[in-house]
Amino acid sequence: MTTMLERPVPATPRPALVPVPSTPASGAGLSPARVEELGHRLDAIREQVIGSLGGSDADYIRSVISAQRRLEIAGRALLMAGVLPPAWLAGTACLSVAKILENMEIGHNVLHGQWDWMNDPEIHSSSWEWDTMSPSSAWKDSHNYRHHTFTNVVGKDRDVGYGILRMSEEQRWTPYYLGNPVYNVLLSLFFQWGVALHDLEVEQVLAGRKSKRQTWQQLKGIGRKVRRQVAKDYLLFPALAGPFFAPVLLGNLTANLVRNVWTHAVIFCGHFPDGAVQFDESQLDGETRGQWYLRQMSGSANLDGGRLFHLMTGNLSFQVEHHLFPDLPSNRYAEIAVQVRALAEEFGVDYTTGPLHTQYLQVLRRINRLALPGRARAGGAATA
Repeated sequence: MTTMLERPVPATPRPALVPVPSTPASGAGLSPARVEELGHRLDAIREQVIGSLGGSDADYIRSVISAQRRLEIAGRALLMAGVLPPAWLAGTACLSVAKILENMEIGHNVLHGQWDWMNDPEIHSSSWEWDTMSPSSAWKDSHNYRHHTFTNVVGKDRDVGYGILRMSEEQRWTPYYLGNPVYNVLLSLFFQWGVALHDLEVEQVLAGRKSKRQTWQQLKGIGRKVRRQVAKDYLLFPALAGPFFAPVLLGNLTANLVRNVWTHAVIFCGHFPDGAVQFDESQLDGETRGQWYLRQMSGSANLDGGRLFHLMTGNLSFQVEHHLFPDLPSNRYAEIAVQVRALAEEFGVDYTTGPLHTQYLQVLRRINRLALPGRARAGGAATA
C-alpha cells in the first residue's frame, strides 16, 4: 500500500505546511529546498539505525517479552489469593503493569513491524495477536496506514477525536459536543473498546458510504476477539479461583481499567497538547518526502521522563521519533531523539515536549474548550 513516503516529488514548489487556519505553522517559513534537505537528513538517520540493528536489539525485545510474561504469571497467581488484601493489591499491580507492557512496548511496536527484521515468527507483525479487544489485522489498517499516513490531517486522520470527541476547531460544532468532557472520561475508561469500535467507521455506515456487508464482516472479527478477551479475563481465570471468583474478577477488571486510562493519556498527550499542529487536507496534494517528515514532526509531541517511564509508555513518549520512523525498533528512539531535536533546532522547527501532567492538562483544556461553540468563519468552519 502506497504511503506518503513513496509519493513522487512534484515539479512545482508549494508551501511546506498547510495547517488548519487556527493552528500556527511550525517550519512554514522553510523553502522547498530546505524541507527536502531536512528529509534527506532524516533519511540518513533512518539508514544509520537500520544498518546497526543486531543482537542487542533482539535481546532487548525478548527480555521485555520475558519480563512481561513473568509479571502476568505473578499477577494472576497472587490474585488467586486475592481474598487477602495485600495479595490482591500486589496481584492487580503486577497484572496492570503486564498489560501495559504487552500493549504499549510489545504489541503496538511488534504490529508496526519494528522487529520483523529478526525473522522470528513469534515476534512478527504478521503473526502477533495482542491482549486487547481490537483484532490486530483491523488495527494495523486503521493505525499503521491511516493514522500514520494522514497524521493530524482533519478529515483524514480518524484518530482526531476517534469519531467521538471534537478535537479540532475545524469539526463543525453541534450540541452533541457539549458532552466532550464526559465522552473523554468514558473513552479513557473503556479505551480498548473504543479503539475496537473505532475501526467500524460507524459514521461512514450511517452516511451510506460503507456497505452493511463489509460492516458485518468487521463486526464478526471484533466479536470473535471480544469473546476471547472476555472469556479469558472475566470467566476463565476467575473460575479457576473457585470460591475466590469475585476478587480475581475485580482484579482483572481493575488491571484493564488501569491499562486503558494510561494508554489513553499517553496517546492523547502525543497528539493533542499545545504545540501539536493539525493540518488541512490540501497538505496531502503532491506531498513530498520532506514535507511528510515535517508534518510528522509538527503534528506530534513528546513526553519527558526517565528510562522506566519511557518503557511504560512503549517509548511513545518519543512520539515525534515514532511518527518519523514508525517501523524502527522503539529501544532506539532515545538515541534518535537527540539527533532529531538537533535537526529541529537547526531548521527552526518546533519540537514539542513536556512532562505528562503538563501535557495532559493541556489536552483536557482543549477537550473542554472544544465542547463549546465558537465563532463561525468564512466557509462554515468554527473556531473556539
